[in-house]
Amino acid sequence: MSPHDHEARRNELRHLQEQPSSVQEALAFFDTLASVRVEELPGLWKGSGLETGHPWDGMLEEFGWYGKRFDDAERAHPLVFRNGKGLFCVNPSLVPLDLLRRTSNILRTPPLASTARRSLRLLRTSRPAARLRMVEYRGTASATMTYDALPINDHFRKVDDDTLVGVMDMRGDRAPFFFVLRRDRSTAATP
Repeated sequence: MSPHDHEARRNELRHLQEQPSSVQEALAFFDTLASVRVEELPGLWKGSGLETGHPWDGMLEEFGWYGKRFDDAERAHPLVFRNGKGLFCVNPSLVPLDLLRRTSNILRTPPLASTARRSLRLLRTSRPAARLRMVEYRGTASATMTYDALPINDHFRKVDDDTLVGVMDMRGDRAPFFFVLRRDRSTAATP
């Protein structure tokens, strides 16, 4: 892909992130993106939302979500958070996903969001909680993070070498959850 193509994709992504999009618009953009190989992913990635009306839009950020960390194909950390003490990984199997599904609006209230943010350190882990594999999704084989203990696959496509769009496909969700990852090359950021 040429530098011009990368710039066009970055501009499209910027436009999608500036205002809420429909799931169909986000999927249409995702489908235009190039596949990414597992070996391109190792490192720390800073996450941000891509608002499509999903109940979790913006919620991870409210709780201090930093992004994801990929050590290699066998060791992936799906949930990296930041607090005043730095970055830490959270074990996703300890996160009450059914409760989050039912109460996402309530958890956004400042007192509950603050309590949830502080409580996340209790769920921290140094162990990986997912693996990376090439998986076909929407007609394209691309790097996918498969969670060890949850029915979740995060499918990735490449905007450029340092920017990915992710689609979280979770059993039981009516629509996918979208997010953006940008490579963090700072060595001080690694949890």
